[in-house]
Amino acid sequence: MRQKPILAGVIGSPVVHSLSPLIHTIWAHRAQIDGYYMPIEISASYDGFARAMDALKTIGFAGVNVTLPHKENALRYSDEASELAHKVGAANMLTFADNGAYADNSDVSGFESAVKSAARDLSLKRPCLVLGAGGASRAITVALQNLGAKNIFITNRTEEKAAVLAERFGLKTLAWEKRKDAVESAGLVVNTTSLGMNGQPPLELDGAKIKPNAIVADIVYTPLETPLLKLARDAGNAGVNGLTMLMHQAAPGFRAWFGGEAEADDSLRAALVSELERRRR
Repeated sequence: MRQKPILAGVIGSPVVHSLSPLIHTIWAHRAQIDGYYMPIEISASYDGFARAMDALKTIGFAGVNVTLPHKENALRYSDEASELAHKVGAANMLTFADNGAYADNSDVSGFESAVKSAARDLSLKRPCLVLGAGGASRAITVALQNLGAKNIFITNRTEEKAAVLAERFGLKTLAWEKRKDAVESAGLVVNTTSLGMNGQPPLELDGAKIKPNAIVADIVYTPLETPLLKLARDAGNAGVNGLTMLMHQAAPGFRAWFGGEAEADDSLRAALVSELERRRR
C-alpha cells in the first residue's frame, strides 16, 4: 500500500514571496521523497494561527516553518519547546506529533552556519555590532553568543527597543548616530533592519572604516547584494547575505519532517538566484 505524501509548509503574512517552498521542493526531489511543502497565509492573530495549526495537525502535516508575524505565536501554541526557542522568545519551526507540537528556532543555527561558511577561522574576539532591535536581532544575538562573542553592541533607531534587547541578553547599547564610527573596531557587523532592501533607503555606513578581515552580514536577500554588502566587497571583506542564512535555517526543518539530506550548496543557491531574477522580470 502506497504511503501518503509528506506534507509541510511555511506560515506567514505575507508569505507568497517566500523561497522556502522552492528550497524544500529541490531537496525532496534530490532525495526522491514524495512530499509537498506549501506557503500558507494566516492573518496576524493568535486565535487564527491556533485554529490553522489545529487544522494542519488534523490533516496530517509533519510540521511548518513560521515567519512574520507568527514566530511568537508559534512558541505560545507549542506543547513543548527547545531551550533555544525559549531563550529567543520565538520559534520558526513547529513539528507535529501525536503528543502535540514541538517548537524550535533554526534561525539561530542558520545564522551560525552562514557566518561559519564565510570564514574558515572564525574569531569573534573583536566587538560585534548588531544594527536593529527587532525579532531577527534576538536570534542573531543568541547565535553570536553561541559562537563565543563576548562583546556585542546593539544599536537601533529607537533607543528604547535597543535598551530592552540589551537588558535581556546582556548587551551594550550604542546610539544610532554613532554607528558609522563603531564599525572601526567591529570584527562582525550585522544589519537586521530593512535599510538596504529593495524600496528602502540604504544603511549609511563608511565602508572605508570596516576593519580588514571583518565579516559583514545582511539578513535580507532582495537585493542579493545590498549597499552594505557592496561596501564590504569593495573593501575586501567577507560578506554574508540573507540567502545564505535562509538556506541554512531551512535545513533542520527538512530533516525533521521529510527525513532526507539538506545541503545548502552552490546548486541550490543557483536555483534560488534564478528564481529571484525571474521575479524581477
